[in-house]
Amino acid sequence: MKRALTVAATMFASSAYAFDPADLQKLMDTNECVKCDLSGANLEAANLMAAILSDANLSGTRLAGANLAYADLNGTNLAGADLESARLGRFDLNGAILCNTTMPDGSVIYSGC
Repeated sequence: MKRALTVAATMFASSAYAFDPADLQKLMDTNECVKCDLSGANLEAANLMAAILSDANLSGTRLAGANLAYADLNGTNLAGADLESARLGRFDLNGAILCNTTMPDGSVIYSGC
């Protein structure tokens, strides 16, 4: 199932993170990307409702305003990710790394550092 994601025109992040464009395309096409590298991708305001992202690398990813309700983030690396104003709802964060992650309320979590 093809899903449209709102992705900023400049998808490439700074040299600190380098996501795999094929993984981003896979997520856009299927709403699933297990063990993918999306580190540093700009997914601001993306509709990732019920996305399957278990064991993915989302470190440094911009997810501000994204819809992650019911997403499977089990074992996902969210270190340094920006979740400010993201809609989380019910989701699975079991085993996720949240080191230096900005949460929807603007607080920063240092779990797993």
